[in-house]
This record gives sequence, structure tokens and C-alpha cells, in this order.
Amino acid sequence: MKVAVRYYTKTGNTKRLAEAIAEAAGVEALPISEPVTEQVDVLFLGNSYYAFSIDPEVRNFVRALDRNKVGRIVNFGSAAMLNSTYKKVKAEADKSGIPMDEREFHCKGEFKGIHKGKPDESDLKAAAEFARQIIR
Repeated sequence: MKVAVRYYTKTGNTKRLAEAIAEAAGVEALPISEPVTEQVDVLFLGNSYYAFSIDPEVRNFVRALDRNKVGRIVNFGSAAMLNSTYKKVKAEADKSGIPMDEREFHCKGEFKGIHKGKPDESDLKAAAEFARQIIR
């Protein structure tokens, strides 16, 4: 199974999750500024809420994906206040004709002193295990 990992982060929390997922999948975690140019079965896409939505850069990244190159998107991320970005990412993926896996990984992320130290080692281990389950 061919896997890619892309992420968008402002605080570094989602990057840490992306690196744990990428290590488990045996690939490199890259920022969304790096387009997916190769054929992949699974694209792990890391993101978070910013001002109650996904960042416009994430929206544009998903819209630009080639549905003939990406088999499905698996959402993951962290946030201090809100939970899953799944519905927002899925809305964009639907427009691009790319299926979303119903499974996702989400954990708390530190922001301005809230959820200090998150994601922590147990979150990173859980993210890696989540990735292994997806790519089995």
C-alpha cells in the first residue's frame, strides 16, 4: 500500500502527530506546501481548527488534489478547543471526488497554555498505532 502524509500546522502540534504517523507508515511527513504528485492509496492529512474552520490553505490543498492519484484521505489532527475537522475536510474532499475514510485520529493540542504538553508521548503512540491499523 502506497501512503503519503501531509499536514498543516501553526503551533507544531499537528506536525508532531504527522511525524509519528509517517514513521509508523515508513514515509516522510511533509507540509501541504508539498503537493501529492505520486499515486497513493492513502493520504493522511493533518490539520486543525483555526477561527472555527479549517485553514484556507488546507481547503485549497484538498481542492487541488488529483482524484486519480489519491485513493482516500484519512483525517488527523489536534485542537485546543474544538474537536474533529472531519466534516469540513470531507466537504472539500467530496468536491474533489476523493473518498474520506470514516476513521480519524484526533487529540487535544496545547494552545496558549490550555492542554499543556499536548500532544504528549501517549498521544503520539496512539497516532502511530492508528496509522498502523489503517495501512494493515
